[in-house]
Amino acid sequence: MILPLLFLLLFPGNLPAQASEKPATAAQARQLYEAGRYEELVKLVPPSPGNPPELDLYLGMALAKLQRWPQARAALEAGHAKAPRDERFLVELAGVDYKTRNYDSAKSELRQALALDPGDTYARNFLATIYLLTENLDAALDNWNKIGKPHITDISMEPKPRLKNEILQRAFAFSPLSTLRLSQLRTTEARIDNLNLFPMYHFDLVPDNSSYTVDFVSTERNGFGSNKFEALASIFRDIPIAVDPEYYNLGGKGINLLSYFRWDENKRRVWASVSTPVEDNPSLRAGLYTDARNENWDLSRTFRGSTAPLTDLNMERIEFGPQFRSVVNGRWSWQAHLVYAYRRFRNVRDVLPAYTFFFTNTGSLEYRMRTDYRLIDIPDRRLTLTSWVRGSFGKNFAAGLGAFGGIEGSLELDWFPKPSGDDYQTTLRFRIGRNFGNATLDELYQLGVERDNDLWVRGISGTREGFKGNAPLGREFVLWNWETDKTVYKNPFLSIQIGPFVDIGKDTDPSGVFGSRFWLWDPGLQCKFRIFGDIVVLVSYGRDLHSGSGAFYETTSR
Repeated sequence: MILPLLFLLLFPGNLPAQASEKPATAAQARQLYEAGRYEELVKLVPPSPGNPPELDLYLGMALAKLQRWPQARAALEAGHAKAPRDERFLVELAGVDYKTRNYDSAKSELRQALALDPGDTYARNFLATIYLLTENLDAALDNWNKIGKPHITDISMEPKPRLKNEILQRAFAFSPLSTLRLSQLRTTEARIDNLNLFPMYHFDLVPDNSSYTVDFVSTERNGFGSNKFEALASIFRDIPIAVDPEYYNLGGKGINLLSYFRWDENKRRVWASVSTPVEDNPSLRAGLYTDARNENWDLSRTFRGSTAPLTDLNMERIEFGPQFRSVVNGRWSWQAHLVYAYRRFRNVRDVLPAYTFFFTNTGSLEYRMRTDYRLIDIPDRRLTLTSWVRGSFGKNFAAGLGAFGGIEGSLELDWFPKPSGDDYQTTLRFRIGRNFGNATLDELYQLGVERDNDLWVRGISGTREGFKGNAPLGREFVLWNWETDKTVYKNPFLSIQIGPFVDIGKDTDPSGVFGSRFWLWDPGLQCKFRIFGDIVVLVSYGRDLHSGSGAFYETTSR
């Protein structure tokens, strides 16, 4: 024991160097960091489980300045584990992920930091900037608005729309030399949608010193189309059974003349409308429309109130009236219609007396009101929940029918799971409705796929051998639709999406002679082709699990 001690006294230089040095302090580390002496700081503070959190913080920040990203992350994670309530570690980790282009992790860390300190303006601005870089303007504004940003200096348009400038300017709820708020952007989008002139558009924020310029990039509908090929594709998109002559933005005043002519021998139809902004106000749109149909129905599978099957029923119907749509703001809008309709039925035979009211020749006057409201909007998750409620009441003029009405509602959840773009989209929709009074056949709800119906159960065709009436009908319905679309091809002129869907629904009728009797469960696959960013061709195949039959369906829309 004496010899080792004597050896150490005689040869003190053999002692380990660090044993005679004092450990680094946070003040020393901070001084070196602020002086930009990062290499010295790294040498002074080696990684150690015994380091105080503050030393790990400065070590991680210095390593990040030296772009030694793995070591920087290790030091910051070690400090965060020791001080999980200190948001600075999360902010610095976000900086490391930002530099290494791991934007998803950076956003997650900044959200955690802001949960610890919502008043951290640096973290809030950092998060908004990353959202802007990843093309999520809504989430960027949602965060910037919490700290009074961003300031915009100008609004530019590329290309310059042909729409009358006074109308277009009133569509914008924000102006230069102001703070752009998400609520203003939402209202602007709702007004632009109300014009029905811009099938594709987006807003870009372009840096302008410490402020931004808002760039409105759009594709505008004008006349029959921007060129002959687009015009022909639009007008003849429903060939060989129909044509769709449509003329948009007449005189640059936002006046749209739309029509549809179908000569299918069993489903003839003529529909036309004209609509215009009221007093150059894009928030309020007024129009007139008319709709005339001559249809053949086969109710042998869906109507149980006759002594013999109704296989050759014919219905003529014409309706017309004014319609209005008003955008209150980015969350709320409403519509109102006043409709006069007359329907006439032929080949009504063997119907039991209690159910003849379904097939009564009568005129009617009806008022319809609908309100739309955005219930939930989570920009950073790219998730929205929208709703609408529609009510109606009216009077049939035929004896014994009298007053009628209805109420219908919808909830729709839209989610884009990726941080930007439309590579994936999931939609979940729930609808429910009920009619009151003695409704005629044309007022019943139908669950199936058919060109004149929007209550889709895609495994059941609404027609059979060209005749309507194959899908379940009733005065009450419940319907769920779920679908997920994946973009598999995209260029400036064509995009293709494909994905699965499931439709679940049931309709009933108080009379007992209509209705599906059981729940419908119909999975399937669909493909959407978007041409010129405007014309959509949808092809679907659904399978009805109860009957074992399937339905192939194709339709086009704008």
